[in-house]
Amino acid sequence: MNRPRLRRSLAAEYLELRWGITVAVQTLAKWACTGGGPEYQRLNRTPLYSPAALDAWAIKKLGKPVTNTSQEES
Repeated sequence: MNRPRLRRSLAAEYLELRWGITVAVQTLAKWACTGGGPEYQRLNRTPLYSPAALDAWAIKKLGKPVTNTSQEES
């Protein structure tokens, strides 16, 4: 997926392949209305996600790595 912008179906696939985060296409659509999802741009009515925006969102959601449960944030 070496494209500058991805449609929702490819954005969901990208998140799963690159980050192991499973997100339904419908969930991305809902987040576009309610907020909380990755940023996107529109070309007419088509939402397009940049890989950089998907990466930034995934990193923010995943949090920092830990080696044991006592390191987890509450």
